[in-house]
Amino acid sequence: MSIETEKKLAEHLFSQREDDFEHASFDREIAFYESICSGNMKLVKVFMKPLFCEGCGVLSEDFIRNLKYHMVVLAALIARYCIKGGMTPEESYNLSDYYIMKTDKCQTESEIRAVHYEMIEGYTNKMRQIKLRGVYSKQIVHAVDYIICHLHNRILLDETAQYLKLSPAYLSRLFKKEIGVSFGEYVNKLKIEEAASLLLYTEYSDTEISNLLAFSSQSYFIKVFRKYIGTTPKQYKKQYANSVFSDR
Repeated sequence: MSIETEKKLAEHLFSQREDDFEHASFDREIAFYESICSGNMKLVKVFMKPLFCEGCGVLSEDFIRNLKYHMVVLAALIARYCIKGGMTPEESYNLSDYYIMKTDKCQTESEIRAVHYEMIEGYTNKMRQIKLRGVYSKQIVHAVDYIICHLHNRILLDETAQYLKLSPAYLSRLFKKEIGVSFGEYVNKLKIEEAASLLLYTEYSDTEISNLLAFSSQSYFIKVFRKYIGTTPKQYKKQYANSVFSDR
């Protein structure tokens, strides 16, 4: 690195410190990419931030060009995370190229932000399809898709069966046969997985998360959480916080 480059970098870092600039939380950023790979758009919306918001570095003094640069970086990162999550490199890079080219043609901030949302939603839906593709019967694929899309509501076997035009008894047997657990156990497992992410990466309290995921009561939420995680929500968050601080 040349002396001139080092000087400019030092000036840039000094300027950021003077402005009390802090980059976005790394843990939350990782949670955002992992939520895309999970195929759960509702969880993605919890971690998603507007393109170029507080905590993002400036990549160009031209506002529109700066947004486009951030889109290119984001597309590249999402593409690589989705490959790690099971998408083929060809499909992931083709999607990335498509959204980057579409961004390049944008003339306004609103157009770029529309492509930003379209890209995140597109990758998330693709990942959900990949996770279900070729693993289960068509009925179970549709059932799991329904559950993922309704995690923030009460999910009942009868209502799900009615939506799928199946009998509750038949759907119950399918879950036990193909997934190995009952319908209710599978719903609770997915809800607790989301609850764990929310505890680690958001400021929501365990009570707020219990309500958000439509558990019948706080005590039942704690009971189910302990069953799948092995500890209470409060203990889980405290243990994670301690491990984070010990690594810093």
